Amino acid sequence: MRYRQDAMTHEPRTSRIPATVAGILGVGLVAFGLYHRTRWYRDGNQLFYAKGRPNRAGKAFGDFWVAVNNRGLGPDWMVSLETVGRKTGKHSSLPLVLADHEGARYAVSMFGERSPWVHNVRAADGRAVLRHGAPRDVRLVEVPAGERAPIIKAYLGRAAGGRPHIPVDKDAPLAEFEAIAADFPVFRVDDLGATAETSAAVSADAG
Repeated sequence: MRYRQDAMTHEPRTSRIPATVAGILGVGLVAFGLYHRTRWYRDGNQLFYAKGRPNRAGKAFGDFWVAVNNRGLGPDWMVSLETVGRKTGKHSSLPLVLADHEGARYAVSMFGERSPWVHNVRAADGRAVLRHGAPRDVRLVEVPAGERAPIIKAYLGRAAGGRPHIPVDKDAPLAEFEAIAADFPVFRVDDLGATAETSAAVSADAG
């Protein structure tokens, strides 16, 4: 079963955000919007990243959004991706913006092959966990390069944080996305249902 927006309405679901949290997020979004006008943002989002990896500020910013996503706040296309390190065996989480295309959802690597999560997912045969509130088991199915262009375009239309790292304007013709698609892995999200831990908790509550 593919990971869709909402099985009943096919509309993205947005959880209600407490007023205090909404205020903090509002101020943060205004500041972030101003930052987007600077060359530091345009030249690789230098406030948060160095050489394609998050710096100290980037890690703190990522941890913040993981916490927000794990609580199920905001639109449901903002999620936390949990993978297991292919070398360390340790679990790690990072915030991710999912793209919608033709009724399915997709994860796009804004750093291309440099993203550790891409290699972790491949090593795990696509198995991972997505969280927007309760965790769900998913299988991430890699999309062939020839089919990625419209998905990457949809991703950049939604994910402002990805725009400094993918060398195509979000409003560019599809042909420009086709030229770079092979460099940016894309995975279709197939929903496998609630994790075993979540299912056990629900069963315990019901009992």
